[in-house]
Amino acid sequence: MIDRERIVAQFAEMVAIASTSRHEGVFAAYCTAFLRGLGFAVRFDDSAAQTGSDTGNLIATLQGTTSGRLALSAHMDTVVPCEGIEVKRVSEERIVDGERAQVDVLCSAGDTILSADDKAGVAAIFEALEAIVEDGKPHPEITVILTIGEEKSLLGARNLTPDPSFEGLPCYVFDADGAPGTIILGAPYHYSFVADFSGRAAHAGVEPEKGLSAIEMAARAIAGMPCGRIDEHTTANVGVIDGGEAKNIVAAHCRVEGECRSLYQDRAEEQKRAMETALRAGAAELGDSVEISWVLDYPGVLYGRDDPLVVSAARAAAAAGLPVRYAVSGGGADTNVFPRVGLAPLTLGIGMEDYHSLDEHILVDDLENTARLAYALIEEYA
Repeated sequence: MIDRERIVAQFAEMVAIASTSRHEGVFAAYCTAFLRGLGFAVRFDDSAAQTGSDTGNLIATLQGTTSGRLALSAHMDTVVPCEGIEVKRVSEERIVDGERAQVDVLCSAGDTILSADDKAGVAAIFEALEAIVEDGKPHPEITVILTIGEEKSLLGARNLTPDPSFEGLPCYVFDADGAPGTIILGAPYHYSFVADFSGRAAHAGVEPEKGLSAIEMAARAIAGMPCGRIDEHTTANVGVIDGGEAKNIVAAHCRVEGECRSLYQDRAEEQKRAMETALRAGAAELGDSVEISWVLDYPGVLYGRDDPLVVSAARAAAAAGLPVRYAVSGGGADTNVFPRVGLAPLTLGIGMEDYHSLDEHILVDDLENTARLAYALIEEYA
């Protein structure tokens, strides 16, 4: 059975191990020791050479005691600040199922993130595995995939070494907000751009007429660009502007970085065209040039409620006593790129809140319920 206090204790152990993107090696060793203790065969893929991480993606397999197979996945890296995380457990009053109730909440005791994203996912998977082994329940062949560099545009998953065993393997990715029982039906296509505006330098006080400001080009481009919430499933943003040499020099160069996302590929590409048109128009207004490069960071995913992966997840949630909720996400997850190697992935909510901030927290109930969901999924595929 799922042990509430054991998962809290292990989660606290996990978050105390700093594992920023490309520096997941120490945490990977911790995970390796735990999984081997349960009888898993553990290996690492060859992705470190491509990602620059100090370890590859971790793939562990436990032979089944019955037919069927299943993969459970989370990512090992976190954002910063994550050095010296200590977990604080507090009691808060919240509205639960329409009524006020006292709940236990886990948060950081200092000026750090909590790294529930995604160590709550890892901890829940590990608790479910330990409970299944302890209970002696029949189980399918279980594969655990713990990726590196997820916070760097899914870097580890994008470089996951293909393996014949992945083909058609149902893979549940524990890495989304929303209470346990939340099934993420869709996540967006994500495009990123870099635009380099070229102008002409001149002394800003003596002869500004001889200059062409690349910063002004960029400003005009951004002013004419559709950004923010474009529609229900489409967003756009400019996140980086960098240019100029000094305040008294007309800027000869300016670099702009941004992105657009949409659940639907045609809308993502329409937004991409609109942003590029604005970038070129901003440069053209001052008669000079811009070089633009686009990258598809990851493709979108979209499932119907009748998809077998979704149906199985909903059955498992119900078996665990969790309300089933369906949602779409504005962010990507390893799910977006796992199909590249043949995996059949689906993202599940784990209850993390305010992640990527110093206010990050998670309810103990949600941590426990995520483990119960993982346990129910193992039984579902047995």
